[in-house]
Amino acid sequence: MGDRAIYDLPRWMLAVGPVVVLTAVFGLLYFTSPFGDLSGVDEASTLEIIWMLTVIGSIAGIIPVVIGMLWFPFIRELEPRYLHAFMALAAGVLAFIALEMTEDVFEHAGAAESTSLALALGAGGVTATFAVMYLASRWRQRKMADVEKSGLEIAYLVALALGLHSIGEGLGIGVAYVQGDASLVMLLVLAFVMHNVMEGPTVVAAVARDRETPPLRHFAAMGIIAGGPVILGGWIGSFAQSDVLAALFFGIAIGAILQVLIEVADLIRFDAEAVATPTNTFTFFVGFVLMFLLEDVLTEVLLEGWLVPA
Repeated sequence: MGDRAIYDLPRWMLAVGPVVVLTAVFGLLYFTSPFGDLSGVDEASTLEIIWMLTVIGSIAGIIPVVIGMLWFPFIRELEPRYLHAFMALAAGVLAFIALEMTEDVFEHAGAAESTSLALALGAGGVTATFAVMYLASRWRQRKMADVEKSGLEIAYLVALALGLHSIGEGLGIGVAYVQGDASLVMLLVLAFVMHNVMEGPTVVAAVARDRETPPLRHFAAMGIIAGGPVILGGWIGSFAQSDVLAALFFGIAIGAILQVLIEVADLIRFDAEAVATPTNTFTFFVGFVLMFLLEDVLTEVLLEGWLVPA
C-alpha cells in the first residue's frame, strides 16, 4: 500500500523530490562547514582519523548515491523507449567517468617514481578486470539462457563499477585531510556530492525495467557498494599516498565500467530492436556532457572560491 501510494504521487513531485533533498544536504554542508578546522589532524590518533574519514566518505559517497536513487519511482513509470533513453543517459555518465579516469591513470603514472610500473599496473587493472567480469557475465548468461535477463544483476554490476571508481575519489579526500587542508576537503566533498548524486539513477535505471520492484535491502546494498568505497579510498589516501596504487585502482575501475557498458547495451537490446536509436544516442551524450559540467566545470567554480566558505 505504501509503495503504491508513492507511485500515485504527481510525476513532477517524483522528479523534483530528490532535488529538494539534495539542495537541503548541500546547503547544510555549505553553511555549517563541518570540516572547517583540521589544525589538530597531526596529533589525531589513527582511530580518530579513520572515524572522521568514514564520516566524510559517507557524506561524499553513500548519501548522494542514495539521494539519486530516490528518482526510482519516477524512472519506474517511464514508457519502455524513455526507460531505454534513461539507461543510455546512465551509459553516458559511465563513459565520461571512464574517460576521466584514463586521464587520471596517466597523471598518477607521470607522478610516480616508476612511470612504467604504474602504467603497467593501470593497463593490467583494465585488462584483468574486464576479462574477469566479461567471463563471469558470459557464464551467467549461459546459466540464464532460458530465463529473462535480470535488470537487478546489471544494477549490481553498475554499482560495483561505480564503487571501484569511488575509491579514487576517496584517495583525494584522504590526502587532503591528512594535509590539514580544510578548504580542499570541503571542495572535494561538495563536488563529489553533486557528482555522485547522478550515480543513484545510473544504478537503478536497469532495475526499473524489471516487472517487480526488489526489496529495499537491495537498494541499500547497491548504495553502499557504489558510494561506500569513498570511505576505503579515504583510508588508503591518508595512510598510503601512492601514485602507483592510485593508477592500479583507476585501471580496475575503467575495466569494470567498460564491461558494464556492454551489459547496459545488451539489456537495451533485450527489449528493443536497436540500441543506438536517435533518442538513445542523444541521451547518451546528455549524460556525458552533464557529468562534464558537474565534474569539471563545477570543480573549477569551487576552486575559484565561489562556493568555498571563508
